[in-house]
Amino acid sequence: MSSMTKLLYYPEALLSQRVHACLVEAGAQDADAEATTRALLHASRIGVDSHGVRLVGHYVRLLRSGGVNSQPVPVFTRTGPATGQLNADGGLAHSAAYRAMDEAVSLARGAGIGAVGVHHSSHFGAAGAYVVEAARQGMIGLIMSNSDAAVSLFGGARPFHGTNPIAMAAPTSGSDPWLMDIATSSIPFNRVKLYRSLGLSLPLGVAASDDGLPTRDAQSAAFLQPLGGEEFGFKGAALAGLVTILAGVLTGAALDPVMVGTDEEQSDRKRQNVGHFTIAIDPARFIGQAAYDLAMGSYLDLLRSGPSVNSHNPVMAPGDREWQEARKRAETGIPVDPDTQRILGLI
Repeated sequence: MSSMTKLLYYPEALLSQRVHACLVEAGAQDADAEATTRALLHASRIGVDSHGVRLVGHYVRLLRSGGVNSQPVPVFTRTGPATGQLNADGGLAHSAAYRAMDEAVSLARGAGIGAVGVHHSSHFGAAGAYVVEAARQGMIGLIMSNSDAAVSLFGGARPFHGTNPIAMAAPTSGSDPWLMDIATSSIPFNRVKLYRSLGLSLPLGVAASDDGLPTRDAQSAAFLQPLGGEEFGFKGAALAGLVTILAGVLTGAALDPVMVGTDEEQSDRKRQNVGHFTIAIDPARFIGQAAYDLAMGSYLDLLRSGPSVNSHNPVMAPGDREWQEARKRAETGIPVDPDTQRILGLI
C-alpha cells in the first residue's frame, strides 16, 4: 500500500465542525475558533494541505500549554490617517490577521491605502486566507509575517530567517481573485512535516540536515534553504529580510533569530511574539475602478493566452490552480492525513 492511500476524503462542512470543536474544547473563544477554522479550511479547500486542517493539533497543543492566549483582548490603535497597530495579546493569530486586514481595508476606504502592523501574535497559517478577504471587498490586499528561525541565509550553515510568507490578492471583475501566496523559503517547514506523516521524499534543494548539507529525507531535514536554493538563494534570503523588516522591526515583534521556536515548549511565560504586516489598496483611488477592471481583465487574458510548452498544461495566472482545486474538492471532499484523522476523531 502506498503512503498516499492513507489519505481519506471528508466534506468541508464536517471538517469545519470538527476543527472548531477541537479548538473550543482546548479553550479557545468561539470567535477565535471560528477565525482559525476559516483560515485552515481556506488552505485545505485550495489544496495547500501543509497549512490546512492538519495544523489543528499544533494549535490545540499551544492553547493547552498557554503558548497562545486562549482569552486574548486585542487592542487596535490608529496611528495616522492610513496606519495602525494591532496588539494581538498573544492569541491565535488567525483572528488577529483577519482583524488587521479589515482595519487596513477600512483605512484604505478613507485614504486610498491602509497599512496595519501586528505584534504579539503567533503562527497564522496560510497567508492567502487574509488577502482574499480584502479582494472580496474590492481591495488589493497584501500580508506578510515573520517567524522563528527555520531557513538558512544564502550559503549559511544554520537557520536565521523564518519562512516569512508573502501573499497578495487582486480583485478581478466576475472571477476569482489573482492570488499569490509564497514562502520566502523553498518550501514551508509544515510541508516537511506533512511529508514525514506521508512517508514521502522531499524535492531537491529545499532542505538541509544538521550538518548543513542538502537532504531529501524529510525525517532528517533540520532546516530549510531560501527560495532559489543553493545557486540563487540570495534572492529568497533578501525577500525574507524584507519581511522581517516590515513585519518584525516595524511592528515591534520579536526578530526571527531570537524568536521562541515553533517546536519549543511554549507557555504563558514563553510565547513567540510573531509580527504581521498588512496593506490594503483601493484601485479606484489610483487608475479608477472601471479602468482597473479593464486593465486587470486585459492583463489576465494576455497571460492565459500565452503559448505553453505543453498543450495539455495551459499557462495559468497565480491562483488559477488553487481555485480549480477548490472546485474539484467541493465535489470530492478534502484529503486528510492519518495523524489529523485521529486528532479530529475521524478514525
